[in-house]
Amino acid sequence: MLDQLDKFVECTLIPTYTRGLRRKTNPPYVALTRAASQARKAGDLELARQLNQQAQKMPSRDPNDSNFRRLRYLRYADDWLIGLTGTKAEAREIKQHVTTFLEEQLHLELSQEKTLITHAREDVAHFLGYEVHTLDADDKHDHRGQRCINGAIGLRIPRSTINTYCAKYKRRGKPIHLIRRVNDSAYSIVANYQTEYRGIVQYYRLAYNLHSLSQLKWVMETSLVKTLAQKFKTSRGRIYRRFKTLHTNEFGTYKVLQVTVERETGLPPLVSRFGGIPLRWNKWVKNNDPLPEPIWSGRSEVTQRLLAQVCELCGATKNIEVHHIRKLADLERAGQSAKPDWVKAMATRQRKTLVVCQSCHHAIHYGRYDKISVSK
Repeated sequence: MLDQLDKFVECTLIPTYTRGLRRKTNPPYVALTRAASQARKAGDLELARQLNQQAQKMPSRDPNDSNFRRLRYLRYADDWLIGLTGTKAEAREIKQHVTTFLEEQLHLELSQEKTLITHAREDVAHFLGYEVHTLDADDKHDHRGQRCINGAIGLRIPRSTINTYCAKYKRRGKPIHLIRRVNDSAYSIVANYQTEYRGIVQYYRLAYNLHSLSQLKWVMETSLVKTLAQKFKTSRGRIYRRFKTLHTNEFGTYKVLQVTVERETGLPPLVSRFGGIPLRWNKWVKNNDPLPEPIWSGRSEVTQRLLAQVCELCGATKNIEVHHIRKLADLERAGQSAKPDWVKAMATRQRKTLVVCQSCHHAIHYGRYDKISVSK
């Protein structure tokens, strides 16, 4: 349906708000540069330098050129962004055109609270998790000595987004271990942390403040070390000494936490590591990050737990069965009384299955289970 909006913008709005080949020159800027050139020819280099410094503080092209207009449009699903080189009155006109089109042609209502008009140089627009604004830095020059980023579009990571990601691994303002992962293998724990961290970094690779994710890396690494320390009942220092190593890739050499699992003869070991991802801005990046190849061991985790023939609640070794629930949300229903140990065990492991003996299984179904969990 929204493809009709794309056609409306491309065929109607863009031609209407596009004119001129280039902005005209800014008269005050031209006057200063000419005066600097004349002073340089007269041998007064100090005056020429001062005049050039003054010129560098103003735009070389007229920002209010009424004969120059541009409109850019971008949409992803139901989120869209329009960039306009023009006046605020024209921006309001465009918003009204879009509102009318959505109501009359598509019978949709435009959210006035979420559809905002912002000045790209003074404020930011929020689009797909990024903050979008116009870059402005008179002291940033290229190899020719000319200002190189003024007027360019910049993408950055919102500070609130970084805080939100960090909060997932914090409690009371400090990094904390994730108890739901303690029962997983060290290989799986490190792999999960790395997958989550790599996904965030790759999504925000276009942001020029990508380096600010170093805060998230520290929080996640501390949480990871605490989780491993909780699993092995040891200190964080010993975890670092056991798993810390150097990893070299095409971007450089990095300190990482690495877990290696040896396999059968002739098969390469399984390696998972946390870190080794550069936080370098790359506005030309492509989404071609290779996914780790799936590893098929021949048996699922449930099969391995079942073949162990041990009740995960009482430790019995006879008449082993599997208890299933439809979804994990069923374990957190509002208004429930105190949760029995079998519910806590499944919620902690984040699993919809529980390997139990027949007596425990019957007790669970009849609501009579009151035993103490002795197996993780």
